[in-house]
Amino acid sequence: MAENEANSDRSETTPPPMFDKKEEAEAAFWRLKKASDKSREERVKRVLAQEGEGLLTTLGRVVYISACMLFDGLVLIEIPVSMGRTLAAWSLYVVLLVVAIKLQRDLYGKWFDVDISQMDFDQQ
Repeated sequence: MAENEANSDRSETTPPPMFDKKEEAEAAFWRLKKASDKSREERVKRVLAQEGEGLLTTLGRVVYISACMLFDGLVLIEIPVSMGRTLAAWSLYVVLLVVAIKLQRDLYGKWFDVDISQMDFDQQ
């Protein structure tokens, strides 16, 4: 019985032989690196695709985002202020804010989307 307890204590403290911490750590590192490389490539492609745009399109992006932020932050906040800061007013504000942000995001994608599907980088 003492041998069973000694064997169970030893097996609980050592990991099974199929799990190697160094190999797992290295595999995790390469998974993270691959994911970050892909997102970095997407960002670089978007920047490179925007280089060919005209000045009006670039300024249009800035003006559109600024106008959206002003609308969401100043105009919509008047709802709870004018309704007396009640729970119903704040609930209505949150619902309208979510709808406005979805609409603004859809319009941004429709007007200012860049096509990066034709761009390809050499992976070394």
